[in-house]
Amino acid sequence: MQKSAIFFDRDGVLNEDFGYVYRPIDFKWIPGAVETIKHLKAIGYTIIVITNQSGVARGYFSEDDVNHLHHWINNDLLQKQNVQIDSFYYCPHHPTVGIEPYLTKCECRKPRPGLILEAISDYNIDRKKSYFIGDKDTDMEAAAAAGIRGYKFSSECLYDFMMHQNIL
Repeated sequence: MQKSAIFFDRDGVLNEDFGYVYRPIDFKWIPGAVETIKHLKAIGYTIIVITNQSGVARGYFSEDDVNHLHHWINNDLLQKQNVQIDSFYYCPHHPTVGIEPYLTKCECRKPRPGLILEAISDYNIDRKKSYFIGDKDTDMEAAAAAGIRGYKFSSECLYDFMMHQNIL
């Protein structure tokens, strides 16, 4: 049986985008994000984060740093609301700036849909019953290319935004 999923961009949707956030000390939840994740999990959605992390390609931080932050995010959610994000998919590449082997034009960097398609396959996701929430045009382009309805986050509170879009 196929699952319904909510795909979230990370920086600027789940957390404040201060530019290349990779340390827990610099991570600040967007208002309503934690409650939104809890509510979506309670009504049966699979929660997946799809995020470009070109800071790896630029040499600002490592893939271990990205994975450490994602582990911390799930621990924080577990402590606050007894929920977790089902999976994090990230692209460490950049097509024009960076260090090898990350300096490459790949299929996983949004606006390309590679990571979304991988998650759809991994989790047996029903595209028609799933949504992508992002804050950039590249997020909307990736969602469309993957056949997922996209919503551009443009609010101060994620929960209010999701209610307004009739997703919650």
